[in-house]
Amino acid sequence: MFPRHVTMLGIGAYMCSLMFACAAWGAQEAARPAAPDPLIPRAVLFGNPDRASPQISPDGKQLAYLAPLDGVLNVFVTTIDKPEGGKAVTRDKARGIRQYFWAYTSGHVLYIQDKGGDENWRVYSVDVDTGAEKDLTPLENTAARILAVSHKFPREILIGLNDRKPEFHDVYRVNIVTGERTLAQPNDEGFARFVSDDDYRVRMAARFTPDGGGEILRAAAGKWTDFVKVGNEDGMTTSAIGFDKAGSTLYMLDSRGRDTAALVSINVDSASPSPTVLASDARADVDDVMIHPTQRNVQAAAFNYERKKWQIIDKSIQADFDYLQTVADGDFEIASRTLDDSQWIVEYVLDDGPVRYYRYDRPARKAHFLFTNRKALEGVKLAKMRPVVIPARDGQKLVSYYTLPTWADPGRDGKPASPLPMVLFVHGGPWARDEWGLNAYQQWLANRGYAVLSVNYRGSTGFGKKFINAGNMEWAGKMHNDLLDAVEWAVGRGIADRARVGIMGGSYGGYATLVGLTFTPEVFACGVDIVGPSNLETLLNSIPPYWAPIVNLFTSRVGDHRTEEGRKLLNARSPLNRVDRIRRPLLIGQGANDPRVKQSESDQIVRAMSEKKIPVGYVLFPDEGHGFARPENRMAFNAVTEAFLAEHLKGRYEPIGEDLKGSSITVPHGAEQVPGLKEAMAKE
Repeated sequence: MFPRHVTMLGIGAYMCSLMFACAAWGAQEAARPAAPDPLIPRAVLFGNPDRASPQISPDGKQLAYLAPLDGVLNVFVTTIDKPEGGKAVTRDKARGIRQYFWAYTSGHVLYIQDKGGDENWRVYSVDVDTGAEKDLTPLENTAARILAVSHKFPREILIGLNDRKPEFHDVYRVNIVTGERTLAQPNDEGFARFVSDDDYRVRMAARFTPDGGGEILRAAAGKWTDFVKVGNEDGMTTSAIGFDKAGSTLYMLDSRGRDTAALVSINVDSASPSPTVLASDARADVDDVMIHPTQRNVQAAAFNYERKKWQIIDKSIQADFDYLQTVADGDFEIASRTLDDSQWIVEYVLDDGPVRYYRYDRPARKAHFLFTNRKALEGVKLAKMRPVVIPARDGQKLVSYYTLPTWADPGRDGKPASPLPMVLFVHGGPWARDEWGLNAYQQWLANRGYAVLSVNYRGSTGFGKKFINAGNMEWAGKMHNDLLDAVEWAVGRGIADRARVGIMGGSYGGYATLVGLTFTPEVFACGVDIVGPSNLETLLNSIPPYWAPIVNLFTSRVGDHRTEEGRKLLNARSPLNRVDRIRRPLLIGQGANDPRVKQSESDQIVRAMSEKKIPVGYVLFPDEGHGFARPENRMAFNAVTEAFLAEHLKGRYEPIGEDLKGSSITVPHGAEQVPGLKEAMAKE
């Protein structure tokens, strides 16, 4: 927040005689863009949060949250009345814990962790009083999944393990104190998912069919029988959620016979099950569901088109929601609840400030502020994220979000005084979406002087089945056209300088970056690919074994690597086969242990570019997987990216400085492509 310095020398002498001239001068001065804000240090945006993800214990006596211990995220626990006084109950020293929750004992915390990003997750239980930790899944080359928890069995949980067959997850009942586990449901039928009730009876199973659709089967008399058939068009927007308290009603997301996924209930004992709609929205799929912790009745459902909106189903919580809407700005969510439902942890998401957490006392109808996740952001001038619906060339509506540097938007109307360099930031998945809220990458890039645009291109989730299905077989096709149409929109609105548009993203967003530089080589001034596939055939041939139950999802929506016709399509849509068309600078980031997009995907395009003497920068992290989890690695890569973008888009940048320190960064190729990188690497 640099102050604006206006020279006043001489104005006083002319004040009376030149009043009109001074007024005109002042109007002209006010119309000029303000001076840029100070650089926000990368550590403030991408380092560990101070405290995050608070969870109240089921008995309401304790509060857990994530916070750094010796620079690594761990779980801390404190009494509910002293949120600032927590002590660490876990001792992770490497990647940091990102997912945890309370067991129903109220004396144990459960969390998952992998090694170096390999996604072979293990489940751990920690006694919060003694600190004793138990590895509940001490198996090599096995990816554990927590399937269900029930208040009826506080010392046990259901876990999925693929130890018996690498392709399929069986269901085990596991004691969180002793680690004893028993096989509850073998998986010999290729099921992708199981659904159990509160009594830990595995009642439903789901799998994809060869055409990319699906089927939900129910357990009956020791065998699986048909329950619900799901066509290809509904395969990604129809699924089972769980059961009511009696176990006689199944809750589902269901788009059959409609476009968007509604929340429905189905009588599981019916010979011809038909859904009853509980909540729906014509523009958006169900985004979130709130279910009572013990009664298991659905209380509310959220839908997210541009912003998150709740529909109340159980009127007993209407007054609570009415009150919570008055507590703080932003979109709110109930993060955790006590078993008696008297206490809630509520989080408020803003677009220009850190997440705010409150403990809500329902009987008193009073919210008590706990903390924000990043205190250092509380006093920082941050930019607004603006939702906009951009029309694609064929009429599809692309819900998008853009952010401008605060000083470049003098009218606060989302229109810069002059066109800006822009970064098109493409989300991964592609079956995911961008949404409104504080986005560290958008804030970072806007603070460096860029307009930032994120587009929910066709194939993104949340906007109905027609929109998802419009992306079928359209990788590098109409999905890429959507991104190009969004760029044209930004140029046409005077937001983006056509000559200075970069493209950046991770996973599918990394692939989109490679597509941008190979299929439309003159559109983008540069690209940053993070763990993006370069060859769709080799990508599908190298998926992890436990993805076997969902392979039909890929073959029906991307291309079938098992057929000659499918391979032809996949190769036609693969950037690796168009390397010779690259004209603009490219930076690639990769994790060596990535099980989804293997290191070979980056290696092969770097090698192909090198053979054709096309410059490329390549950054590799030996202790990362599909994305960069360790904050030291995140900051190192972003430091490199920032210098790279500044070189080619002419934005501002914070020098690399000491931001490689503590990271595992290696640069196998092209360090000279990034200003200051060779020198920074020499210091390590």
